Amino acid sequence: MTDIKFAWSELGGDPALLTRVSTVVREGTLPSRLPVRQLARACVGACALAAAELGARRAGLRETPGVRVDDGAVAAAFVSERQTLVDGRAPVVFAPLSRFWRASDGWVRTHANYPHHRERLLRALGLPADADSADSRPAAVEAVLAARRALDVEEAVYAAGGLAVALRTPQQWAAHEQAAAIASRPLVERARLDGARVRAFAPMDGGPLLPAAGVRVLDLTRVLAGPVATRTLALLGADVLRVDAPGLPELPDQHADTGFGKRSALLDLAADRRALDELLATADVVVTGYRPGALDRFGLSPEALAERRPGVVVAQVSAWGAYGPWGGRRGFDSLVQAATGIAAAEGTAGQPGALPAQALDHGTGYLLAAGVLRALTEQSADGGTRLVRLALARTAAWLTEGARTGDATADARTGAEGEPDVRRTGDDRLDLTPWLARTDSPLGRLRYALPPVRFDDGPTDWARPPGRWGADPVRWR
Repeated sequence: MTDIKFAWSELGGDPALLTRVSTVVREGTLPSRLPVRQLARACVGACALAAAELGARRAGLRETPGVRVDDGAVAAAFVSERQTLVDGRAPVVFAPLSRFWRASDGWVRTHANYPHHRERLLRALGLPADADSADSRPAAVEAVLAARRALDVEEAVYAAGGLAVALRTPQQWAAHEQAAAIASRPLVERARLDGARVRAFAPMDGGPLLPAAGVRVLDLTRVLAGPVATRTLALLGADVLRVDAPGLPELPDQHADTGFGKRSALLDLAADRRALDELLATADVVVTGYRPGALDRFGLSPEALAERRPGVVVAQVSAWGAYGPWGGRRGFDSLVQAATGIAAAEGTAGQPGALPAQALDHGTGYLLAAGVLRALTEQSADGGTRLVRLALARTAAWLTEGARTGDATADARTGAEGEPDVRRTGDDRLDLTPWLARTDSPLGRLRYALPPVRFDDGPTDWARPPGRWGADPVRWR
């Protein structure tokens, strides 16, 4: 079931706290054949409850603050990358070569938003990869792909370091080895790696309840789930420092959307190990979003971090999971939708479709933040270096399982003991304006989606807008 009860259970939460959650159900938000609205609500609600729980523990409250989950706020947040405007300019969400293409026997979904992925895609297809003309070559790509089998394209592009997957039906994905590996794993993988001492939090100041105040988060994530998680931790008071490699570009619109509350710095992890060591020496949380194993050579595996920094929380997110035959592959939300049967389920008349939001990214991001918050709560009682790991493909399995159990046509029950309170509105076509805001920033005048994670006495907006990408010093505040 794609409900908060399941998500909260997967996070190891106390089921009695679910009575602290109230929900405003707004019909018509995130319309889909699959239960996207229910999944989105569950992920945000679990994150907000984890924040309220940690806040209550740190502030010494007798009762966990009440949590309010509003479908309108959730819907706006799940399409935040589409809602963010910089000086009134609409964002660029997908590049011309990031789309579905007809193959000789089906469909292929490619992802080429970044220059290096675009070049690898074109090289794998035997096309010139010069930057000046790459985006004007969709006709050439279309012709090449139309003559090749979808699975052949998938393997050739992967071998070249690019990103492409064949469209699969739910049944075809279920027969895949990676699907079997994913099905054997929990939605949220949680582990205690050692017996590190109990975490002692500094006293909290007055003002809004900020559960993550004073927590240092090293953000080594990209596109989109990881940045959503660390943006949420920044909302809750964490000192979040995002670090990127100097030669690995970021998309400006993506940074404008996910950079709220954070600082952004550039660091060559191989060339400047001393700076990395200094950051890790006092980091409380390390969040990584690269393909599994890609950062291990820098001493950033969970085991190496536990040895170097006992008591740290290690949070990892990937596309396909850190296991199975696809465990080392790169991936994005759109590719996971295509491979796992979601795009086929959402399509019509033989055409592939898509979810109304990059729900795998956003949902997994909120669950990752929730996992970090719950790990911090558990550390304050039992100590231990903690590992939290999620995968977009595992979230996809949860979503499609929800469809099989009927969640697409039913919301949470109302009024039962131990259940969240549910209130309904009759909105058919929801205007998201009430959940959007504007602010000045170093990037220009921004319109953005307000955070959906809300609880009594908690923050309602980020303390500061995003600054310029890579412009901050490589140090903690």
